[in-house]
Amino acid sequence: MTDRLLTAAQAAELLGTWETSGERFPRRLIAERRIAYVKVGHHVRIPASAIDAFIAERTVQPVTTRRRPLRKVA
Repeated sequence: MTDRLLTAAQAAELLGTWETSGERFPRRLIAERRIAYVKVGHHVRIPASAIDAFIAERTVQPVTTRRRPLRKVA
C-alpha cells in the first residue's frame, strides 16, 4: 500500500472544513463509518484515496436541459 495516510486535521484541510469545524467532520465520518480509515495503534489515519473517493461519490453534476423558447402571451 503506497497510499498516503492522513491525520484527521489533514483530511479536514483537504475537505475544506478546517476553518469551520476543525477535525470534527472527518472524525464524524470515521465514527459513522462513512469513510475508509486505518487504525495504527491508537491512532486513526485516513488514506488520501478515501478522501478522493468520498469527494467523487458526492459530486453532483449540473443539469443540462434545453430551455424551451418563450411562448407569446395573448
